[in-house]
Amino acid sequence: MGIVSTTMKSTILTKRFWLLAWLALTLHLVNYAQENSARPPNVIVILSDDQGWGDLSLNGNTNLSTPRIDSLARDGAMMDRFFVCPVCSPTRAEFLTGRYHPRGGVYSTSAGGERLNADETTVGEVFKRAGYATGAFGKWHNGMQAPYHPNARGFDEFYGFCSGHWGNYFSPPLEHNGKQVRGEGFVIDDFTQKAISFIETNKDQPFFCYLPYNTPHSPMQVPDSYWDKFKDKELELHHMEEKKENLQHTKAALAMCENIDWNVGRLLDRLDELDLSENTIVIYFCDNGPNGRRWNSRMKGRKGSTDEGGVRSPLLMRWPTVIRPGTVIKEIGGAIDLLPTLADMAGIEWTPEKPLDGTSLKPLLLGGQSAGSERQIFSHWNGRVSVRNQRFRMDHQGALFDMNQDGEQRHDVSREFPNETSRLSQAVAKWSQEVLKDYRKGKRPFTVGHPDFAITQLPARDATASGNIKRSNRFPNDSYFTEWISTEDQLTWNIEVLKQGTFDVVIHQSCAPEDLNALMELEFNGSKLRARYTKVWNPPVRGGEHDRVKRQESYVKNFKPFKMGRIKLEKGRGSLRFKAMDLPGNKAPEFRLMELIRITD
Repeated sequence: MGIVSTTMKSTILTKRFWLLAWLALTLHLVNYAQENSARPPNVIVILSDDQGWGDLSLNGNTNLSTPRIDSLARDGAMMDRFFVCPVCSPTRAEFLTGRYHPRGGVYSTSAGGERLNADETTVGEVFKRAGYATGAFGKWHNGMQAPYHPNARGFDEFYGFCSGHWGNYFSPPLEHNGKQVRGEGFVIDDFTQKAISFIETNKDQPFFCYLPYNTPHSPMQVPDSYWDKFKDKELELHHMEEKKENLQHTKAALAMCENIDWNVGRLLDRLDELDLSENTIVIYFCDNGPNGRRWNSRMKGRKGSTDEGGVRSPLLMRWPTVIRPGTVIKEIGGAIDLLPTLADMAGIEWTPEKPLDGTSLKPLLLGGQSAGSERQIFSHWNGRVSVRNQRFRMDHQGALFDMNQDGEQRHDVSREFPNETSRLSQAVAKWSQEVLKDYRKGKRPFTVGHPDFAITQLPARDATASGNIKRSNRFPNDSYFTEWISTEDQLTWNIEVLKQGTFDVVIHQSCAPEDLNALMELEFNGSKLRARYTKVWNPPVRGGEHDRVKRQESYVKNFKPFKMGRIKLEKGRGSLRFKAMDLPGNKAPEFRLMELIRITD
């Protein structure tokens, strides 16, 4: 009897233990549900630069491994046909606004054409108004001077660069909320760490974290540990025009993608450690097709093209408590859908100031059905317009392709489907008339002296040079001016001073010993400042020491700030002129950037 009694007692105790454990777990889940029903979801948006649809192992590329990015699809949802723009700044503009980029005034990737109109409402502003802490870390590429700067577009925190590309990825000059700083290590690692710090700081309140990476955009730079894995590797998959593929460029891009994957992984791990994963939406997508001929599932087109391969992007979204793992969405969607989708999923009630082109994908993400009517998504760049519906793509020349049967766009089926051809042709004509009617109309001045921001940056990228002054590279982004050999030559910026004031002028420059004592003048609408360069600073050109493939972009220098003095600028428009008045040596110092720092009103 004693043995039976002991066994019975043990059974009772075991049942009590599991009952208490079940009650504790239930209470925890109830408390968690209550807490998270009261607290909106956090949002993290990761956007890579020049990484094509095919640059993920998720999509069948056996040349590389991206398990952490792939896990977002396994643990959440994947859109099978998601479309962005052919190049960088337009995609960013469409994500930020939910509207096609020409509506927002974006017509170029540099020299002012990348700026998103100041009267557009951004996703940062929508979430900030809803009480979110907002931060952006990486490549902005939609304007530098306020009100175009990210800090003026709804983002409390910004760390990175505003240009279209950067000349060096290892501890380069960057900015933090408008102030010049030095980066810490490889930029993608650095941006990720700053994003993690932002999340840690704001873990007790809803946050919106935008992480726009700048790789695998060239120059092709990546830490040794990633490059060493690929430099001698035999690739299994190649571009359909294999003889035209630059294998070293492909290997560098793949190495950069694996570095991104590692960084996505440590971001996800930190969410787990902070117990934030369950109530955080994580999105991953790319800004255009691949920046080179490499495997992309034999789709036609790459970066710059409005064909399928130039605009198809992965779209992965994870929200563990809401989105069913392994969800695959066959309906088409695009970057224009992300703002309305995220606002809808976060429960933000807002009325857009301007009509949106995008629509909320929330019903599809939660397993529902599409609206029913067949959708059309338009792709545009440099006057070329392509349109995609669920089955067909009409290219910019009016050829029609059945994308379910012909992903390579080899067979024009416009004669076989005359009604569809007519319908899509009319749609393109109507869209072009409506959306492109004011495209590139008028030149907006560069803004100076915004009343809410102390610092205005005017880089070489945005200047116009006269005479023999040379830009360091034909691509304006991250370039500088050199060979300034005449007092007849000058740099000019078409500017609008938004509020009068007195400004400190700081020139980021390089001055060779033989060019010492050059006398420079800054002038705007009759107000002048003159100063001589009195210190030598002549650093070597750099950046190439980290390149894995010969670059197209400008090399860079470690330019040094020179305090030129103070100037009073009256409110209004005009030409800001930077001139050489006296050149005792061979030429004027090289110019990279001007900072105008408000001292008084």
